[in-house]
Amino acid sequence: MAHSTERIPSPVPSPVPSPVHTPAGDDVSKRLLDSAAVLSYDPAVEIDWDAPLPPGHYGLNPEWSTLYGTALWAEMTEEQRVTLTRHEVGSIMTTGIWFEMILQQMVLRDQYLKDPAGAEFRFALTEIADECRHSIMFARACEKMGVPRYRPHRVVAHAGRAYKSLARGELAYGGILVAEEVLDVMQRDWMRGENVLDIVRGTSRIHVVEESRHMKFARQEIRERLRGAGALRRRNAAFGIAAGAYVIVTSMVHPSVYRAAGLDVGRALAEVRASGHRRAMMRTSSRHLMAFLAENGLLTDAAARIYRRVHML
Repeated sequence: MAHSTERIPSPVPSPVPSPVHTPAGDDVSKRLLDSAAVLSYDPAVEIDWDAPLPPGHYGLNPEWSTLYGTALWAEMTEEQRVTLTRHEVGSIMTTGIWFEMILQQMVLRDQYLKDPAGAEFRFALTEIADECRHSIMFARACEKMGVPRYRPHRVVAHAGRAYKSLARGELAYGGILVAEEVLDVMQRDWMRGENVLDIVRGTSRIHVVEESRHMKFARQEIRERLRGAGALRRRNAAFGIAAGAYVIVTSMVHPSVYRAAGLDVGRALAEVRASGHRRAMMRTSSRHLMAFLAENGLLTDAAARIYRRVHML
């Protein structure tokens, strides 16, 4: 989704949660640790970084391109479509690196001085180790594709800095879940795309497998932190998570990707905003997330308005 010029809502800090976990929470962490011991990957050896890139393969499934289904897409040459999708996936990857750095800081702060013998603490550090590998993996993939570093807009970067500094408990893990859920749906398609670059299919497969554990952990953490929470706390958390989602989704695809494909940036952004196909794909990628938020009292009217602005609902 291209950058928006609309005012970005400010995240609302939530109260510091109780550090006491239920037996159910500990059980989830133990099972995730067992899974990580059996099913984890080293991208340095799992992916053939030296293999040449087939010139006609896309960076992501064409259906996930921001311009797919528009009049501009119909006018583009095949070379422009390939170039655009490679830059789009590169922008999503660099946005992922940016958010993974935010994620790691929030999780580290949350686990500060907790019992190092606890399963929650050990899985949290396992997740951080995963995210470090993922960031390196995405950086190598962008370098291999020849994609430049797409940095978030200055205002967005400051919003991210505020979020990682203020977010606690369910607000922190809610922001983590938003980023992971939306990307998970996309990457499940990319990893199966026969006309998608092997390097993207491989990185997507690794990310999907390992992030599935992170999503389970985030969901359980949110449930644990909201035990006994009142309506006001849930409303504040719902708004803060939605604000984080707004920042993440509007930062995924940098406007410069259109220039890289030889397109008029202004026209491209206008067609993205008007694209019914793009809106449908964003709703598809957010369906499971919206169901979870509703189930846990985190889909209030105010939050829903924000999600509709970015077509997640």
